[in-house]
Amino acid sequence: MAEVIEKTGFQRLEDFILVSKEGKKVQADIELRKVTVKQKVHPETTEDTSTEIDAYMLIGDYVFRVGEDVYKVSKPYLLGFLGEPLDTIKLEKNIANERLKLDYGRLREAKIEIEEKYF
Repeated sequence: MAEVIEKTGFQRLEDFILVSKEGKKVQADIELRKVTVKQKVHPETTEDTSTEIDAYMLIGDYVFRVGEDVYKVSKPYLLGFLGEPLDTIKLEKNIANERLKLDYGRLREAKIEIEEKYF
């Protein structure tokens, strides 16, 4: 198995789209994840004394194969806050999925095959 290269000149989806448009074969996979984070808040903007809010990020981890080389690119699709109403959470999930659809479309246009997954 090829070693995954994480820090290179290839750091954005657009980099792989350009490589594919140059005629090189590019393959892609994606894994989706939800990460819990603490969002720092200025103390004067909240009513309580807490300066951190529990939040989450929806992230897509792309793995691209160009020839024998394998590259990993992570892209955040949404920052949301824990404890929000269910309707808000569903809306945020839909927003993240629409952003994913746009990226899948860009990859397809560049002839990069990827199995579409959604949050």
